[in-house]
Amino acid sequence: MRIRSFTLLALLAVFPAGAAFACATCGCSLSSDAAMGYSSTTGWQVGLEYTYINQGQLRSGSSAVSPARVAAINDAGGMQEVEKNTTNHYLTLSVSYAPSADWSVRASLPYIDRSHTTYGLSGNPLTPDQVSGANISTLGDMKFIASYQGFLPTHNFGLQLGVKLPTGNYGGPNATGTGIVGRNPAIFNSGPNSQNASPANLLDTSLQAGTGSTDLILGAYYYQAMSQNFDAFISGQFQAAVKQELKQVGANYRPGNLTTLSFGLRYEANPDIVPQVQINVTRKSADQGALADVLDSAGTVAYLSPGVTASLAKNTLVYGFVQLPVHSNLEGYQLFPHWMATVGVTHAY
Repeated sequence: MRIRSFTLLALLAVFPAGAAFACATCGCSLSSDAAMGYSSTTGWQVGLEYTYINQGQLRSGSSAVSPARVAAINDAGGMQEVEKNTTNHYLTLSVSYAPSADWSVRASLPYIDRSHTTYGLSGNPLTPDQVSGANISTLGDMKFIASYQGFLPTHNFGLQLGVKLPTGNYGGPNATGTGIVGRNPAIFNSGPNSQNASPANLLDTSLQAGTGSTDLILGAYYYQAMSQNFDAFISGQFQAAVKQELKQVGANYRPGNLTTLSFGLRYEANPDIVPQVQINVTRKSADQGALADVLDSAGTVAYLSPGVTASLAKNTLVYGFVQLPVHSNLEGYQLFPHWMATVGVTHAY
């Protein structure tokens, strides 16, 4: 139980999800990706995780900004999109296998349910008839990650190497604006944008279910008992696109690099119910390419993330976490969540 419960803590500590969740600097930092190698037990493990992110606040730098302030940029002749809201629901299935205490491999696939609304390039006053909406309900990008933790006899230090594949739908308009590049990109289905002829009715490339890129993932982690009842961990990960499907001149897109650092404590006086707290920090560089929102996609965010894991039955654990923002430094104007929540269940065989 002690090893498995710490596996769940580590499982939630690493944030490799920027590219998988395709949502600017939204801070999707609780994820089961790249963490199953933290346990030295062998065998199979299956997990199902749900994450809710409601990006309902416009922010720039470290402060909230009103939609009217952003719309005023367009009144002055600017070209700044005034986004309204993006609500994300992620349901991720993961399967891992550890053939020995040193090695493990893990695959994960998210199902994405996303709704997005925007005023577009409207100026003041902003009115309901200017709002366009789009909805996505489809599979996202799959990840495969291998972990090695045979460096120490205690198996509490490990390295990770993985890849994210462009399995989710992606795309945007071609360079001339007369056609579509990519694979089944979503369109606006309500409001003024939905009335445009294809491909002008396409949802932003960064908001599609997938990024259209193959990404390399590198990570490391370390955990240690601090006393009889407290354990601590630290983990880091870097993710970068190494190949883009959207590479045509004038119709190219590359998601920004993602660097994460997580650390925290768990209290294990009762191994069946383990309160935990984490700090999750993410730095994302700007998306690049003609289809990218270069000015509004980079930033640094930090969350305080309290949560708990509990033993539901033999070899079965459930967990829940809430992420509360404690710092943000966002470039441009981005939608940001007031809070996020993650719940999940895992079963070991």
